[in-house]
Amino acid sequence: MNKSSFLNNKKLDKSNIALICILGMVAGFLVSRVALSISMFLFGMNAIRDINPREWLKQKWWLIGLAWVAMYALTYFWTEDKGNWDTRLQVKLPFLLLPLAFAFLPSFSIKQLQIFTVTTALLFVGASIYSVSYFVHDPALYIHLYKQSHVLPTLPKNDHIRASMSIVLFIIWSVYFWPFLQGVRAKWIVGISVALLVIFIHILAAKSGLVSLYLFLIFWSLYITFVKKKLAGLIIILALPLTVFFAIKCIPTFRERANYIDFTYVMYKIGDKSGMYGDIERLVSYKLSWKLIMEHPLTGVGTGDMLAEMNKYYDKFYPATPVEGRILPHNQFLVVALGCGIPAMLIFIVWVFMPLAGLRKNRQSFFFFIVWLILFIQLLIEPVLEVQFGVFVYLFFLLMQKHEVPAFANRQINKTVS
Repeated sequence: MNKSSFLNNKKLDKSNIALICILGMVAGFLVSRVALSISMFLFGMNAIRDINPREWLKQKWWLIGLAWVAMYALTYFWTEDKGNWDTRLQVKLPFLLLPLAFAFLPSFSIKQLQIFTVTTALLFVGASIYSVSYFVHDPALYIHLYKQSHVLPTLPKNDHIRASMSIVLFIIWSVYFWPFLQGVRAKWIVGISVALLVIFIHILAAKSGLVSLYLFLIFWSLYITFVKKKLAGLIIILALPLTVFFAIKCIPTFRERANYIDFTYVMYKIGDKSGMYGDIERLVSYKLSWKLIMEHPLTGVGTGDMLAEMNKYYDKFYPATPVEGRILPHNQFLVVALGCGIPAMLIFIVWVFMPLAGLRKNRQSFFFFIVWLILFIQLLIEPVLEVQFGVFVYLFFLLMQKHEVPAFANRQINKTVS
């Protein structure tokens, strides 16, 4: 794209349409599943138009992704619950389009990426205000609910895990893109938004978001310290425990969340098997799913029958566990093996690690690795790719971080900040 700014052209080019679709995806993620699906579809169709299908076959990561998704499809032949099989397969449809779309999409201009950054910052701040408004309306109620491991309502659709993860990943993007921002107004908007979002992550107190945020801050501070050799990195590291201390003292939801985690650990130590505590639920799900995988190592139990088969083992080994505590293994690798077999899991492992190939020792690769690492940890503790929002967050932020800024700007910024 030339020096012309967004929408200056008489007709929209591919990157301008892609930007509109990306903003539609973020907005749809927050407020409408239908809008999210439509935006992803249009984004994909726009990117691959005029691309010879033979070029698709050169995208190895996309092909490996198709391979493990195809294993989900093949389990149709030994799945009894066809409706559940269909639902789980539909969730995987973005794997057919988004990797190709980003692969064939021309680089965005700095102006376009700034529009994305500023607009997304405002959207996430708006979503955070929506959540905090519930606490402001009735703080006593929500402090009480946090004692029972409930959290504030969130956009999207009360999925606090994906809400917190998307915000943290956007914070990482904002830190990465900060040197590219043009104009004082844009820097003020993004800077204030990031500060508000960091505070919100502590108010929401979702474990996934908090762990991801602090993991990023630790790695980023080490990067600053050893690569740029600045005292700022050490200051950030020293400030982290103080931040946690003051968050516990000053933010009641954060404090109650920390207390609940301590209580859950005590219940685990005394051997609780009620399935009433989230972290214990995870451990039980790992144990039961592995038993099932060992009984069906090659084909799995069928992607439509995973929960039904897990229920049989809950009845056998943990009969006191209530319905709401009976879950799929909270580990995406185990889910793939449970539904499709160990061979499918091995293909999935290759797919997960492939994006790390070709990383270099520069600033862009550092930020991409951090995003990959945070998403990888999510795969270890959540069945991320079994829900629409999880698929979107995983693919969108990984591919957006991978998609390069204009080469000239990237070279210039690496000279000054690496």
